[in-house]
Amino acid sequence: MPYTVEILQVQQVTHDVKRFVVTKPDGYSFTSGQAADVSIRQPGWEDNLHAFTFTSLNEDEVLEFVIKGYLVADYPKHQGVTEKIHSLVVGDELLISDPWGTITYKGKGVFIAGGAGITPFISIFRDLHKKGGLSGNTLVFSNKTEADVILEQELIAMFDPEHLIFTLTRQRLAGYEYGRVDGKFLQDRGIDFSQYFYLCGPRPMVNDLRAVLSEFGANVENMVFEE
Repeated sequence: MPYTVEILQVQQVTHDVKRFVVTKPDGYSFTSGQAADVSIRQPGWEDNLHAFTFTSLNEDEVLEFVIKGYLVADYPKHQGVTEKIHSLVVGDELLISDPWGTITYKGKGVFIAGGAGITPFISIFRDLHKKGGLSGNTLVFSNKTEADVILEQELIAMFDPEHLIFTLTRQRLAGYEYGRVDGKFLQDRGIDFSQYFYLCGPRPMVNDLRAVLSEFGANVENMVFEE
């Protein structure tokens, strides 16, 4: 039985990403890194489910999702769900499932995110930062352009500068690395391949990184990603 939640706030985060704050059902509990299946409580949309990660903390009194909008004209596989969600306003309602997911924090390591793949990590980072446990973790965040970087200032505020790497693949800009993340990219930046690696992004990127990390000596059991 899905839970009905009401949208309380909508905020533009980037040119194609919005933040949605919704009511939290009584007794609802999740672990940082988990997601829920979400649909829109409107005729014709209730059964059109899409998974979104919680970016809030479990102890918060509300739930938060940071959602990238994919235009159906450009991304037909998304069936227009995120495009429709981006049209919602305060007072509209969503349906959410019980939480699920396999991206959980196991220990200090390297988080590698591609685009909207940062979202499962946001709640983990916020939780660790709040508890004073984020130091020693590294984030490598890959985006096409600077305009695509989600919650950039919050990430800068949370991470030590030497453990935060922003890289762009379609724009050369001062203050950002340039190029796709691969084994040499990580090796050149002194990454230790014996630690945990947390991976989230487009499926081809995650699959490529799993293979590359193994080639560079990372233990497959130390790789955390959504199955």
